[in-house]
Amino acid sequence: MGAGNKSAIGTLVERQNGFTMLLHLPDDHAAPTVRDAIVKKMLTLPESVRASLTWDQGVEMAEHVAVKMATNMDVYFCDPHSPWQRGTNENTNGLLRQYFAKGTDLSKYGPEDLEYVENELNGRPRKRLGWHTPAEHMRELIGS
Repeated sequence: MGAGNKSAIGTLVERQNGFTMLLHLPDDHAAPTVRDAIVKKMLTLPESVRASLTWDQGVEMAEHVAVKMATNMDVYFCDPHSPWQRGTNENTNGLLRQYFAKGTDLSKYGPEDLEYVENELNGRPRKRLGWHTPAEHMRELIGS
């Protein structure tokens, strides 16, 4: 969430390899806006890697059925007040603070800024991946 809770960046993180996709939400994070952003981003991936989406209990996912239908993905929700059920996503949100300070007006960042941060995070070697990058693992996953 950005300054005044008016702007936001949505985060989609592949659980096994940490591959990150960011959603540009400069004006609002209402359910129709989030729905459209998720569908647009997820449809860039092959269907074989779009198995499911786990979200928190926020009202921004009120249109989850439309997301499921458009992407052919199951959508699950965490229990209320249980961020550990989405640990990889919460960790990634913390990494985003290295690029976007808390309280920043996120609307001043464009899609190209988010793409830069995606590339930075996806190109960062991870110990849990044997010092390979999420991008390398995603290429292998898509290729298989």
